[in-house]
Amino acid sequence: MTHENLPGQPHLAYRGNELYCEEIRVSDLAKDHGTPLFVYSKGAMLAALAAYQRGFAGRKVQICYAMKANPALGVIEVFAEAGCGFDIVSGGDLERVLAAGGQPGKIIFSGVGKTRAEMRRALEAGIGCFNVESEAELEVLSQVALSLGVCAPVSIRVNPNVDPKTHPYISTGLKDSKFGVAHERVLPTYQRAAKLAGIRVLGIDCHIGSQITQEDPYLDAVERMLDLVEAIEAVGIPLQHIDFGGGLGIDYSGETPPDAGVLWQKLLARLDARGFGQRDLMIEPGRSLVGNAGVCVSEVLYLKPGEHKNFCIIDAAMNDLPRPALYQAFHQIVPLNPRQDVPETWDVVGPICESGDWLGHDRSLAVQQGDLLAVLSSGAYCMSMASNYNSRGRAAEILVEGSQAHLIRRRETMADQMQSERLVGIKSK
Repeated sequence: MTHENLPGQPHLAYRGNELYCEEIRVSDLAKDHGTPLFVYSKGAMLAALAAYQRGFAGRKVQICYAMKANPALGVIEVFAEAGCGFDIVSGGDLERVLAAGGQPGKIIFSGVGKTRAEMRRALEAGIGCFNVESEAELEVLSQVALSLGVCAPVSIRVNPNVDPKTHPYISTGLKDSKFGVAHERVLPTYQRAAKLAGIRVLGIDCHIGSQITQEDPYLDAVERMLDLVEAIEAVGIPLQHIDFGGGLGIDYSGETPPDAGVLWQKLLARLDARGFGQRDLMIEPGRSLVGNAGVCVSEVLYLKPGEHKNFCIIDAAMNDLPRPALYQAFHQIVPLNPRQDVPETWDVVGPICESGDWLGHDRSLAVQQGDLLAVLSSGAYCMSMASNYNSRGRAAEILVEGSQAHLIRRRETMADQMQSERLVGIKSK
């Protein structure tokens, strides 16, 4: 190989027999920092963000990074410096955004189970908006705001009953979902909000799911949202902004999600046709900004041929990359230094004591013990859902910027894991 970019991964390329991320050999990063290791491309993140910015050029739009996809401070910092706002779902998310330099006024707070303490902290910080997800939450938020002598800025998250055609665990816009206010309850909920002394109605929000690869669900949701905007404003409740959520998918295994710029041009055309073209807009992308920007590097520990299955045992596991175990998700797996040997079929598995600890089934790989593999498209919902299962430390994270590598999270040690635990001093008799 001379210089070959990986499909859908413009920041990754083979040069000779080495896999590079931007201008850095990934094998050098593994040598310096060990494995498992997450490596993110800053250039890939900003390129993904640029697609949204092009699609919304000339419009009043606030792009809010949905940080649940990857909450690393170094990643948040990239988007804060690029002018993004943030979509948070917990008090911990709020503290991370503030620590990384995000502007409180550009934060929107989603999630179905906000506590009074989280509401209070967010109000004190001066966040831009709460996406309220139930009538009960609306009442509590008003009480908390009044106790502080302020009004809480809100939009109400609508459940439009639109099928996003994605995995059921990450579908959030169907009527049986826990998220949002049911379509038929939206108008009375807004009428109640308008009467609450501690509430200031700002907008309306909708989020139908994640890893969406078709444009029709988005456009169906747009039409339902605009119907609701007309109905709400017809009873005298003005809406300052419309928030269309996030959820746009990425290419994990040959999917062809809509180009962000093209999709939003179609969305804007719908808005223009119905007279909402100059309305303030918000969007909450997460996976589509960071998913394909990251890889997880892992070492082959052992090869275990079998009668029916061949197992390639690596040092990354379901605690590092939980998506396959949770969603039967597919991630491409490639060697850092390709061999010319005849490939064999392997199940790529981790060392955790669970049969569900697998990263890829039936993968064709020419591989030997000690080789390094890259699990692609690992920038979203991997480290954000990582755990210490089997007392494994969480991996280190590297942010690559051209020829520079920044350590944005050091590898977790056993001392880190145990620092908040205590022995009780019980002795056997």
